[in-house]
Amino acid sequence: MLKINPIIFSLHFLALFLLFLDHANPQLHDQEQAILLRLKQYWQNPSSLDRWTPSSSSHCTWPGVACTNNSVTQLLLDNMNIPGKIPPFISDLKNLKVLNFSNNSIIGKFPVAVYNFSKLEILDLSQNYFVGTIPDDIDSLSRLSYLNLCANNFTGNIPAAIGRIPELRTLYLHDNLFDGTFPAEIGNLSKLEELYMAHNGFLPSKLPSSFTQLKKLRELWISEANLIGEIPQMVGEMVALERLDLSKNELTGSIPDGLFMLKNLKFLFLYKNLLSGEIPQVVEALNSIVIDLSWNNLTGTIPVDFGKLDKLSGLSLSFNQLSGEIPESIGRLPALKDFALFSNNLSGPIPPDLGRYSALEGFQVATNRLTGNLPEYLCHGGSLMGVVAFDNKLGGELPKSLENCSSLLIVRISNNAFFGNIPVGLWTALNLQQLMISDNLFTGELPNEVSTSLSRLEISNNKFSGSISIEGNSWRNLVVFNASNNQFTGTIPLELTALPNLTVLLLDKNQLTGALPSDIISWKSLTTINLSQNQLSGQIPEEIAILPDLLELDLSDNQFSGQIPPQLGLLRLTYLNLSSNHLVGKIPAEYENAAYSSSFLNNPGICASRPSLYLKVCISRPQKSSKTSTQLPALILSALITAFLLALLFAFIIIRVHWKRNHRSDSEWKFINFHRLNFTESNILSGLTESNLIGSGGSGKVYRVAANGSSVVAVKRIWNNRPLEKKLEKEFLAEVEILSTIRHLNIVKLLCCIVNDNSKLLVYEYLGNHSLDQWPHTARPSNSASASVNHVVLDWPKRLQIAVGAAQGLCYLHHDCSPPIVHRDVKSSNILLDSEFNAKIADFGLAKMLIKQEELATVSAVAGSFGYIAPEYAQTVRVNEKTDVYSFGVVLLELTSGKAANYGDEHTGLAKWALRHMQEGKTIVDALDEEIKEPCYVDEMSNVFLLGVFCTSEVPSARPHMKEVLQILLGRNHPLVYGMKNIGSEYDSTPLLKNSKRERQSESDSTLASDN
Repeated sequence: MLKINPIIFSLHFLALFLLFLDHANPQLHDQEQAILLRLKQYWQNPSSLDRWTPSSSSHCTWPGVACTNNSVTQLLLDNMNIPGKIPPFISDLKNLKVLNFSNNSIIGKFPVAVYNFSKLEILDLSQNYFVGTIPDDIDSLSRLSYLNLCANNFTGNIPAAIGRIPELRTLYLHDNLFDGTFPAEIGNLSKLEELYMAHNGFLPSKLPSSFTQLKKLRELWISEANLIGEIPQMVGEMVALERLDLSKNELTGSIPDGLFMLKNLKFLFLYKNLLSGEIPQVVEALNSIVIDLSWNNLTGTIPVDFGKLDKLSGLSLSFNQLSGEIPESIGRLPALKDFALFSNNLSGPIPPDLGRYSALEGFQVATNRLTGNLPEYLCHGGSLMGVVAFDNKLGGELPKSLENCSSLLIVRISNNAFFGNIPVGLWTALNLQQLMISDNLFTGELPNEVSTSLSRLEISNNKFSGSISIEGNSWRNLVVFNASNNQFTGTIPLELTALPNLTVLLLDKNQLTGALPSDIISWKSLTTINLSQNQLSGQIPEEIAILPDLLELDLSDNQFSGQIPPQLGLLRLTYLNLSSNHLVGKIPAEYENAAYSSSFLNNPGICASRPSLYLKVCISRPQKSSKTSTQLPALILSALITAFLLALLFAFIIIRVHWKRNHRSDSEWKFINFHRLNFTESNILSGLTESNLIGSGGSGKVYRVAANGSSVVAVKRIWNNRPLEKKLEKEFLAEVEILSTIRHLNIVKLLCCIVNDNSKLLVYEYLGNHSLDQWPHTARPSNSASASVNHVVLDWPKRLQIAVGAAQGLCYLHHDCSPPIVHRDVKSSNILLDSEFNAKIADFGLAKMLIKQEELATVSAVAGSFGYIAPEYAQTVRVNEKTDVYSFGVVLLELTSGKAANYGDEHTGLAKWALRHMQEGKTIVDALDEEIKEPCYVDEMSNVFLLGVFCTSEVPSARPHMKEVLQILLGRNHPLVYGMKNIGSEYDSTPLLKNSKRERQSESDSTLASDN
């Protein structure tokens, strides 16, 4: 019998196996490269994948590709500007362990293709536009240790199957649109270390007690997730917790004792809940670094045992209802850096040793009833950055330790009873930016020099005296100077008019004398001047009229004389008061209206051209003597010479300013990107030519620019070779603030902004089908100012698609942004369309972020377009989400009727026409666009038309929310549900009892009739 040596056999077998691999690997290599090239083609060859070419030696060297044993195991395609969906054939990459698609523009539902990655350990689909629900069988990905689905549009429930992925260590589900529940089965993930579910609209849910099984969980973040009930006592069993954030929910009850059993807790955020009760006395068991229990309804006193937490570096109990004294033991904590107790009912003295035994950095005790002095040792450690103690009953002199505190950034101690002189070293503290000491009893004089970092100096309502004297340029960065109601004397120093950054100057209620300096050209940023109740004299300098941003001017109760400069009429002042002076002559015509009725009182020599104000009417009297007649030519000649000289001076000033602004270096351009880009600022600037101009409006021009030769972008330019108007500046800042922070498939993507002192450029994704208003409706006049893209009329399916997309964008702004965002200028021209007619909301220059949902916000003026403006907005200048709903209702009426928003006479519009059409008993069918009114679409069009009428109800409360609007457009509800009572009793609702085509497929006629 032949004997086989096992060692030799093993060696032969290994050789054969390696030979097999040598033949197999090239085949697998070619197959995987073909898959990757197919992916590139599927995504329409994005520029980020330009290096994916067959000529490369190996696809394992391509950007975003990593291999093991010459086979693809990692696909790292984050920030690659990848559009569209994830194709099924990607699952042919059998050995994939890591898949990262974060921060792209991927759409569609959760990709089923990933189920075929049996070896997948890391899956990151965050910051895309995925929709729908997470599949119930997601536990098929049994090897996952990292799952990140945050910042998408997932809805519904989080499936229980997630709790059956045993290796999961990181689970990020925050910032989605989940509107169902989250499962208790998550508590079964024994290896889970990080769980984020914040910023979702879950159904009211309690924190499951099963979560206490998460013994390895270090971070739990479920803020703004509609949590209710009490925090379970068993939370102390989550022994590894370092960060617990349950803020901004509806939690009630008291802080559980178990919370203080968490030995590793470093960060605790429970603010903005409804928690009540006292702080437990068991805090001595807590070995935490930071304790933050602010923004609750905690009552009682601060436990003395806080003084036992030797490792405590931060204590924040702000915005509660705590009372009693601050325990002295807290002042002796050796690691304490941040101390915040503001907005409580605390009384008594501040611990005198505070700062003596630790390097204190932050000290905030404002808005309490504290008495006594500030602790002497606040800056003993040399690290103190802020002293915030306003609105208390503190007194005495300021501690000497503040005099040499170079680390100080801010001192806010207004509204107390401090007295004495300000320490000299505090005025000149090296890094001091804000010194706010109003409403005290301080005495002494202002120093000639202050800290060069000082931007805000508020010393009003004290007893400062002497003259205001400025030396050198140490005041150059001052933005706000409020010295009202003191005892200052002397003249206004010329050096004060040379501060280029000054925006607010308040010197009223002092004893200032002399004339107001006329050399004020440096005050280009000034918005507010109040010099009232002094003893200023002379004429009002006409140079005030060239201050570009001035909004408020108060020179009342002085001794100004002469005429009011007529140039003052060039200013757009929101407040003007020149009363109680010795002014004469005619007031500027621009101020002859009721808004300025009290601006000129108690000036006996002043008159108006018409009796519209409380002033006498100017009367022209004939000349009575020959002497006067002979003097007239001389007077005229003198006046002409004076006017000519003034005109030369004014022209010189304008030319000088204009020359300076136009001779600034292009190096001042600042490039701020919000996405990964493949172009530079020079690519954009070179494309701003008239040949690339595609539109213009009230706030600038829009260009189509090929940024790097292939990628096309839209550039909105706000620049007119003169100082940017304040209105345009506000619009620019609002648009950048909003669009740089939100991501949604139906919100236009802001790629970057490019700015310098004179120019503001916003660079967006380019949308090939332009805006909705450029697509003709049948009732649009042929000579419309809005040039059509082409002469193709949009059919109803496309119009409905546009309506749904725009509604999804507004729904996101209103219900999923915190705080909610009101657009304020929803209209057809601000709804952009991509190549597939997907709608994107654009132009956020007028948007206003609300403090909280449903709260009305007042704006300075009505902004918007005729036909789209809600009645309450036009009448009260107050806005909330319902203002946008009205404007969107007009868009729906445009889409269904084919008529423009301004259809009707000059006093009405499309909304009133539609309401009148229904109140007159006419059928909705007669109002629909004849060109697209096919029988199969009539019911759906009628429903959307009726929805538009509801959205444009006169009373805001009668309008649906955008969530309800979206549900109706998706066919999940019928508009009649939202109240026939709001459109008039004369209308017969019978023709509308038919439901939409979608609903008829799923509901019987009997059910429909009973519902309606």
